[in-house]
Amino acid sequence: MPPILSTPIDLESDSDDDYDEDVDGLSEDNSHGFANDFIPLFRNEATPKREKKFRLSNKFVDSFKDVPPPFGFNGLGELVYMRTYSRLGWNGREAHRSAREMYRRIFAMKFLPPGRGLWAMGSPITEERKLYAALNNCAFVSTEDVDRRFSPAEPFCFLMDAAMLGVGVGFDTKGAGKIMVKGPKHGGTVEMVHIADSREGYRHPFRIAAMTINIITCRWVESLRMLLEAYFLHRPVPVFDYSQIRPAGMAIKGFGGISSGPDSLQAMHRTIMATLDPLVGRPMTVHLPPLGMQTYSTRYTQVRGIVDLMNHIGVCVVSGNVRRTAEIAFGDAQDPAYVALKDYTQHPDRAAYGWTSNNSVFASLGMDYAPICKQIVQNGEPGFAWLQNMQEYSRMDGVPDHRDARAAGGNPCLEQTLESYELCCLVETFPANHASLDEYKETLRYTNERTVQVDECMLMNVCIRYAYLYAKTVTLGQTHWPITNRVMLRNRRIGCSMSGIAQFITQRGLHELKDWCTQGYDAIQAYDKTYSDFLAIPRSIKTTSIKPSGTVSLLAGATPGMHYPESRFYIRRVRLDRGSELLPALRAAGYHLEPAAEAPNETLVVSIPVDVGENVRTLSQLSAWEQLSLASFLQRYWADNQVSCTITFDPVLEGPQLEHALAYFQYQLKGVSLLPKVPLGAYAQMPYEEISEATYKSMVSALSPVSFREIKTRGGPVEVPDRFCDSSSCEIK
Repeated sequence: MPPILSTPIDLESDSDDDYDEDVDGLSEDNSHGFANDFIPLFRNEATPKREKKFRLSNKFVDSFKDVPPPFGFNGLGELVYMRTYSRLGWNGREAHRSAREMYRRIFAMKFLPPGRGLWAMGSPITEERKLYAALNNCAFVSTEDVDRRFSPAEPFCFLMDAAMLGVGVGFDTKGAGKIMVKGPKHGGTVEMVHIADSREGYRHPFRIAAMTINIITCRWVESLRMLLEAYFLHRPVPVFDYSQIRPAGMAIKGFGGISSGPDSLQAMHRTIMATLDPLVGRPMTVHLPPLGMQTYSTRYTQVRGIVDLMNHIGVCVVSGNVRRTAEIAFGDAQDPAYVALKDYTQHPDRAAYGWTSNNSVFASLGMDYAPICKQIVQNGEPGFAWLQNMQEYSRMDGVPDHRDARAAGGNPCLEQTLESYELCCLVETFPANHASLDEYKETLRYTNERTVQVDECMLMNVCIRYAYLYAKTVTLGQTHWPITNRVMLRNRRIGCSMSGIAQFITQRGLHELKDWCTQGYDAIQAYDKTYSDFLAIPRSIKTTSIKPSGTVSLLAGATPGMHYPESRFYIRRVRLDRGSELLPALRAAGYHLEPAAEAPNETLVVSIPVDVGENVRTLSQLSAWEQLSLASFLQRYWADNQVSCTITFDPVLEGPQLEHALAYFQYQLKGVSLLPKVPLGAYAQMPYEEISEATYKSMVSALSPVSFREIKTRGGPVEVPDRFCDSSSCEIK
């Protein structure tokens, strides 16, 4: 017999006397009361509004406060409820203990968030503006279904929007031939578009004679969408007014940097129109192939059209001083037109914008690598991505699991397998910064309340725990792209990486690295099960990577990712804006400063002497085969996403061997890029320049300790962030 309520309550009343329109009712985005059948790429707001969410009134809920629930079976029902369905209470003491321990490990540089996290996490960007996408390093968007999207402009707009947040974006050319350039519509409704930096859009129509004019205020990305849709969907070309854009030279508050004014956006609009005007009535193309290449099929210009549009967007983002970002294009390895895009002897016009993307091909297992390798020897592009391996394998341990069957590409440095419209956060651990078993035992105190037996090869498990927790936490923040949220809520993909690998191998050897990799990976899987269950979210589809690193590894004094240093002693050059507040402190400390060769009026270069330490092998001591072997080692024992590896080779001695090396390693890697060696110092102000020990000591002797204490470190605008993946190898300069 069911239990009987001891306190009478009114179960029938439907009185709405306590209904409050300010707290109840339908959200503004769904005022019709029906579920959305389709969710477009972007929300309409410049910044999200506070939605009205339905909830029962406090008065009604409070009427049940003192009513005992009718749990059944002598307390069994209540026990099941408390165990299974009730929400966990907030444990402030435990939260502060964990937060303090994470802080200690970040401060000691046992692990570090990505540069994006050091810049944006906890700032007004996330806490007030809720732009959680800015915490992610990388993204990918496919053009394959461009003809079935809500708008054919979506992939291009997504890339621009993400790039303006500093996220590096990969894209493919599978939409070639699927976009018909219908051309603009003449007459009818004309839209006067006022472009602003951060104002919510509005629309106000009025009529002049027989012509309707819509006055609209929009943001930069929206202006791109409107222009592309005019050509793709046969709509009138908007008349853009740039007068509301922040003038050149003004500080960009919130996101940092100095505004370049409207020039970069105007230039992008012009180049896009110049690209599409000759193609009206044809599929996506740019113009006829250059002289001597007319034998290529129409697909030649279709593929180039997609890449060119994405590259023009990249130029706008970078020259607009809005963001530092990067792109990577993926094309068909059997398409000679795509493979030759970076050959500026064939395409001299592309030199002005082709630099904005690294180019790679989707390689198929067993293909003939010889034709592409001949071009790589000349200019180092394209790279290779084995999509089949990305889809079929987690770690390349010989056991396919097909967990990533929906994967469509990767990020610009190719350490992440990604689905279309997916983002990912990377976090970096430094195994070589863990020195002893005693240190680990001290760390272990914070692992769990229970006692755990460990050995030395598990030294960094708790470091891994907090690194994992940081990355997993980032997946809890939704982006402003509904289509992205649907992928990320399902995958919860993260990338826990290692840097300082060359130093670790020098100190402890390759066999110990294998133990740390395998047991560290197992620890991450255990943490993922525990914390995913605790948070009631899916386990991460993949969890580990080797990122190329760069600036973040510099903070910790670690070699970047899997890469070895150029030499033991070298000059590391860093570029700073002439107005940077860091310059006075550097001058006072004696660092050498000089105008940048490429922009002497805007940029200064500071030269910093570096010693990576004794016994660490340098890049000149490693063959291309050994570098490939280390990459495959890490892909087998650590990375279930990917290993970002740029293999440096001697073009004379090793260039002829590339096709054979790729034939061996195609079954062990998911992606690779190859770069012919260039003598250090061959070009002016290269990022790295090898020097002698005597030169190093001479430079160091002229320096005094640098102090940045005069610089405001708290409050004020958020400054320019670190590059999306912290790597010098794939950033748009």
